[in-house]
Amino acid sequence: MIKNNLKKLIITSVVILLPIIAGLILWNKLPDSIPIHWSFAGEADNYAGKGFVVFAIPLLMLFCHIVCIVATALDPKNKNQSKKPMDLIMWSMPAVSLLLAFVVYAQALGYSARVESIAFVFVGVLIIVIGNYLPKCKQNYTLGIKVVWALENEENWNATHRFGGRLWMVGGVLLIACAFLPAPWNAVLFVPLLIAMTLAPMVYSYVYYKKHPSDSKEEK
Repeated sequence: MIKNNLKKLIITSVVILLPIIAGLILWNKLPDSIPIHWSFAGEADNYAGKGFVVFAIPLLMLFCHIVCIVATALDPKNKNQSKKPMDLIMWSMPAVSLLLAFVVYAQALGYSARVESIAFVFVGVLIIVIGNYLPKCKQNYTLGIKVVWALENEENWNATHRFGGRLWMVGGVLLIACAFLPAPWNAVLFVPLLIAMTLAPMVYSYVYYKKHPSDSKEEK
């Protein structure tokens, strides 16, 4: 899988590291201490040194990117995986890297922005995109909703991912709506929504398994 996507892996890795170039260009304008984490109210509550922000964060993201790609490539069930879920894996970390760099550098240079709103919108859009791709994701051990009942039965897997895809697309829209709510109401709705979107497909898969026990026995 890596060999077939080597060009794409190189391109996405370069994109992840682009914030280093931007940081070097802005180096003399950046303060020594830069905010890297914000509360749900949009207030900075954690800081890091300029060198860490410019160099370490993109390199850490590159490391995570490569680990995800390698783990996905080592999964024997991903050999015939659909192209779209693989593209999503390839481009998720570059998107996060660019957005984080934009927000961090903008804040460091004194530009005002509702960081929490940007984060909510980004997560919501990402969830919608993932929800759109979930039904296209074939049975495997690294991508999708990996509960035992779905992994043991292809029909369960397909049904769970159709349900999860619809749920995540609706949930993504609701997460975006949280961006327009004041603190603490944005967090009050955002966190439970994420938990519900995570747990509901698992429960659905289990209920499907209980309703179709013969399907699982036949596959075994």
